[in-house]
Amino acid sequence: MARRGKNSEIGALPTSGLNSASGRNVIAALVSELPDLDQAQLCLRWRNHRGGTAHAHLPRLLLARVLAYRLQSAAHGDLDRATLRRLRPSGGGSDGAEPFTAREPKTRDGVSLRSGGLLVREWKGQMQHVMVLDEGFAWNGATYISLSRVARAITGTNWNGHRFFGLRKSGDAK
Repeated sequence: MARRGKNSEIGALPTSGLNSASGRNVIAALVSELPDLDQAQLCLRWRNHRGGTAHAHLPRLLLARVLAYRLQSAAHGDLDRATLRRLRPSGGGSDGAEPFTAREPKTRDGVSLRSGGLLVREWKGQMQHVMVLDEGFAWNGATYISLSRVARAITGTNWNGHRFFGLRKSGDAK
């Protein structure tokens, strides 16, 4: 069980004096305790400081980080509107950047796969053959939009398609 610090029972954040040295010390003490708390204690802190309940799907480490950010932003101010707009572009953003762009399949050496290429992978003693198409991939008479979908159809579990077919190593960033 995680240890409780001297501020574990502190309720809501004080609203005055947070920019003073003592206010910064209070926030620093609250944030420094978060990594030592268990899930239930973090949820209690969330309820005390933020109100409501914490998101149930958040793992303990991420919950601690979100809570630390929220505590600090409540005390010292959040990002300005211009920065928030750049981080959360609207659907018709001027820069045209997509949050996730489709990438072209490439081998470990960076060679692009062209339409008509064949990917071969052995899975549970059987050879699996996947044909690269202009728009997607063909396997067992069906067409898939991504290699990850093909890998899921073959294995029954979620896989990174590029990694499953050996097109990139597990440590590669792209």
